[in-house]
Amino acid sequence: MPARSLRIAWLGPVPGGTASARGAAEELLHGLADLGHRIDCFFPSAGYPIPPELEAHENLRFIWGTSNWKWNKWYSRTSIGAFASGLYARGRGSVRLRRQIAEHHAREPYDLVYQFSSIETPAMPASMRRAVPLVIHPETHIAGELRWLVAERRLGLRCQPAYKLAMVTAIMSVRLLVQRFAIRQASLLICISSVFRDHLIHDYGFPLAKTVVVPNPVRISRFANTPRQSGEPPTVLVLGRICVRKGVESVVATARLLLERGVDVRIRVLGNPSLWSDYTKLLDDLPTENSQYAGHVPAAEIPAELARSDILLQASKYEPFGLTVGEALAAGVPVVATSEVGAIEGVERSVAIEVQPGDAEGMAAAIVEMLARIDARPRETELTARAEAVRLFATERVCEQISVALEQLVGRI
Repeated sequence: MPARSLRIAWLGPVPGGTASARGAAEELLHGLADLGHRIDCFFPSAGYPIPPELEAHENLRFIWGTSNWKWNKWYSRTSIGAFASGLYARGRGSVRLRRQIAEHHAREPYDLVYQFSSIETPAMPASMRRAVPLVIHPETHIAGELRWLVAERRLGLRCQPAYKLAMVTAIMSVRLLVQRFAIRQASLLICISSVFRDHLIHDYGFPLAKTVVVPNPVRISRFANTPRQSGEPPTVLVLGRICVRKGVESVVATARLLLERGVDVRIRVLGNPSLWSDYTKLLDDLPTENSQYAGHVPAAEIPAELARSDILLQASKYEPFGLTVGEALAAGVPVVATSEVGAIEGVERSVAIEVQPGDAEGMAAAIVEMLARIDARPRETELTARAEAVRLFATERVCEQISVALEQLVGRI
């Protein structure tokens, strides 16, 4: 338990679900509240369902804004429209939250403001900026996203119209300037991996001394009771967004190399494009002899998909964390991932092989090597992977580390 129960104003996405930032938010809120911290959660939207276990928690309160943004309206019928209008609606709704946050602070002062997922802080009241420390806990940063959007522009133009690429580049360029200013307001930056921290320091000039590295939490119980069902041939699962900087072209090249070399393995690709980047056309080049793109799979089916897989391949060129890596390990599935994937940091190397981004030769060789390890010690590999997930990503462990960092921050001020 913490030495002190902190009073926290939480800003970020509505918690709920089992994947992405919303899933991480649910785990973090539950874990920090269980440790005794009292958290007021402020959301710009007018109201969404909250997981029952969070809504009933005595240490959590939920305060809603006024934004009524909805899907399938005139402003959100296209992917680029939904992307742009969603950003605008969240920003405007966040600004409107300032008065509510300030009023709650006046009645019972907050020890800190906790901005989760994004770096922008439009909801932070100006009157509180000097008096209350701001903690920013980002899941990505626009400098990294924009860097790869530009670097992969030729790939992008193969998959989507030029006007969409131009619009997204313009929007991200503005967000980049906003983030460079907003991040300077932080008293503490919680970084979900060391590689991500290095990018933040390099791109935004944030001081190393004001950072701490804590990985994202994984709900281990989701995968604890799903028995392994590996079949023949072995399956290499590629799970995640089919979009820029995810190494989609490397996955295709790796599948072709494995086919050419007669490696008896099946590549199964799962995932949707993002609102602002769609690389699914690249998957038309997957060799059908050993590969399949199966599209979107609901989050509830991910444990079963992992249970039927032998290896997870994460080929990203930029990946601050990579929740699918933690989930795969929790399911007993070893991982082949690039050095840019934050979630493989500190993982026992018998169940995680690191390769360089864009190195299809290295990925193919690593898959062959990992298949040999599994064949030699199948049960030991599974148990080691599960143990690593618990050691590194269990919600209780992650939240304890964050709690210590928050207490130390408040104690210094």
